[in-house]
Amino acid sequence: MPRNTRAETSGTEASRTTETRTVKTPGTSRALPLAATVLTGTVALYMALVAFGNITDFDTNRQFVRHVLAMDTTFQDRQLMWRAITSGSVQDAAYLAIIAWETVAAAVLVLATALGVAGLRRGDFAGARRMATAGLLMVLVLFGAGFIAVGGEWFAMWQSKAWNGLEAATRNFLVAGMVLVIVHLPGAAGRRGDER
Repeated sequence: MPRNTRAETSGTEASRTTETRTVKTPGTSRALPLAATVLTGTVALYMALVAFGNITDFDTNRQFVRHVLAMDTTFQDRQLMWRAITSGSVQDAAYLAIIAWETVAAAVLVLATALGVAGLRRGDFAGARRMATAGLLMVLVLFGAGFIAVGGEWFAMWQSKAWNGLEAATRNFLVAGMVLVIVHLPGAAGRRGDER
């Protein structure tokens, strides 16, 4: 009897061991982290180019910001025009703040991409996920709150045919939002324990 009991116990332990093993399909364990890293890198590149363009070609988008804040190409409704900011120094300060925000967001996303690449080797994406989240949220705040809400609604940018950046802002907002969702999909953090 004791031998049969031992054999049954060994069989039970063997089945428990089998149940806890994870079967990995080749190539699938890193597919989602790779996609999240590549997409984060794409947004990082875009934001870096936007910041670089605004720094090296300062006057082009400076005029955009000035016209949006001055509301000089809107319907000129007296009910709204009290919102206009016509001070050149305040307009320039707002533009410099936008450039600084873009630059920091780009740097955070570049760092997130580097952490993601390193995570592909180590299988640890928790740091990359946190950094990507911070950078992508910065992009969402810039284009969602800054351009769509404040520029589009408060300063009535939607009324302007000449200085209307709502389409581009919406596109950037949606891309950053999509990437943020992908970064937070189950499995995008690599190891099961890192998904927090």
